[in-house]
Amino acid sequence: MEAQTITGRVRDLLSRFDGLPKLSLLGLLTGLLAAVVIILFRELTESTQENLLGLSNPDSYEDLTALTRILLATGGGLLLGLVFHFLATPYRAVGVAHVMERLRYHQGHLPWRNGLVQFFGAAASIVSGHSVGREGPGIHLGATTGSMLAGSMGLSSNHIRTLVACGAAASIAAGFDTPLAGVIFVMEVIMMEYTFNRFTPVILAAVSATVLTRIYYQGEAWITIEPLAFGSIWEISIFLVIGPAIGALAALFIYLLLWISRTTRDWPVWLRFSLAGLSCGLLAMPTPEIMGIGYDTINGILLGESSIMLLLGIVVFKLLATTIAIGLGLPGGLIGPTLVIGAAAGGIAGIAMHDWLGDDLSAVGFFAMIGMATMMGATLQAPLAALMALLELTANPSIILPGMLAVITANLTCSELFRQQSIFVMLMRARGLDPNYDPFVQSLQSKGIHDAVEHRVQLSRNVITVLDAQAMLELNPRFIVVRNDTNSYVMFPLVDLINWLKDHNELAEEDVITLLEIPAQYNDLALINTQASMFDALETMDSHNVDALLVEKRSWQLAQGCCVLTRDAIRDSYRFDTK
Repeated sequence: MEAQTITGRVRDLLSRFDGLPKLSLLGLLTGLLAAVVIILFRELTESTQENLLGLSNPDSYEDLTALTRILLATGGGLLLGLVFHFLATPYRAVGVAHVMERLRYHQGHLPWRNGLVQFFGAAASIVSGHSVGREGPGIHLGATTGSMLAGSMGLSSNHIRTLVACGAAASIAAGFDTPLAGVIFVMEVIMMEYTFNRFTPVILAAVSATVLTRIYYQGEAWITIEPLAFGSIWEISIFLVIGPAIGALAALFIYLLLWISRTTRDWPVWLRFSLAGLSCGLLAMPTPEIMGIGYDTINGILLGESSIMLLLGIVVFKLLATTIAIGLGLPGGLIGPTLVIGAAAGGIAGIAMHDWLGDDLSAVGFFAMIGMATMMGATLQAPLAALMALLELTANPSIILPGMLAVITANLTCSELFRQQSIFVMLMRARGLDPNYDPFVQSLQSKGIHDAVEHRVQLSRNVITVLDAQAMLELNPRFIVVRNDTNSYVMFPLVDLINWLKDHNELAEEDVITLLEIPAQYNDLALINTQASMFDALETMDSHNVDALLVEKRSWQLAQGCCVLTRDAIRDSYRFDTK
């Protein structure tokens, strides 16, 4: 009992702003745990690629014959499709869009079974050579790690959301070795909010995950970047063209993916996955570089080792293979492929400009790096995260000026000219879900109910004596809560009982009073638990058509008495925060 009491008080402390230091420690722990999961996921895929397939490095599918590539991708798709066919439909939901859905509709509770499906499903997709990435699955796995840690501690909904953000940021930081970009990505794409209470633990999670992965991989970088210099300020005009061009490419990527997703939504899952594999194998015949994650392809582009014809093939076939794979529902990510497509598109621009204007321009790798950030930023509608990644990967401030121009013009082209939002938001809407990132809703979801509840409440039987009523008056509660004959709860103000007793002062102490029969301002109560957020409370009120809630307390809290939460208290809390 004593242990339960201590644990309960820790939970109570974490539901307040004063719990930020402890929540920050949990963020640090979440980052470490998420990094371990990401390392296990990466080791599973890479060891299988090298030991089972005999590849010289994890992405060298060009080592295989064309027939082997077709059989591998098609067989892998069919096997995955058969496994998914026998999975219950709710467990098939994976990826970043799934994380956003759980944050919006389920207070950040991510089922461990979906995480398990993501872990092995994405690994199988990557190993069998499909054109998918590991960052999207990593975000799901990291977010699930944070959600499970928060759930095991019984934290409130607003703190579950924070640890989900910690896990997601940690996965990006661990995958790309870009801690700051991981933080910005989560705030810009997944949470769509910037608050100090969330920033602090998320930053610690990203830092701890980055440190652990750097130690494990001994500082090995996932891409090779030579020093890149910005040739001349006059090159700005080139990036003014590159940005909108890649923005149009991102819009095409989003449009094709959504069209395929909507068109094939009702097809059998085994058929969809098999078609995804066959398509990937066929598209890889002229350009095997499109198979797998493609980081070796990016390295070749950055080092200037790729011809313009190869880069054109990568842009066209990688875009088709990825939109088909993700559109048909394969459990892989799309962030990695957008980087490959962007690097190839930037490389094409760099080679073309060198052929036209001579070799006094920035290196082809410079154009490729900006292409990577631009394609990612436009597809995800995350310009700040893209620029942070660009800065952290290159450690070169001079790349930011042209990068800003390219990234912003690409985002404007994609969102305003072609009317395409973030791919993850569009995927949610394609499933009939509303992201609803309303500032008011976000504010309510980020706050627990603890500070808004009314503790001056007395729980009472319906039938009591006058002496019992006088004893309640001495306790001076604000509200009296009565359990009625239907086992539901009703609340009314103490002042109504005071007025009734004044009007009936002739009653003796042993006389009986039926509380629910006196004239009073009664309010029916619905139940809500102490872990709920303000948004949960409002939704519960609306669904039960009530204006007050009785907060269900755990055994360690019973000594403190019951408490209630009113709609007016929620409104007052929001008004206070906005002053």
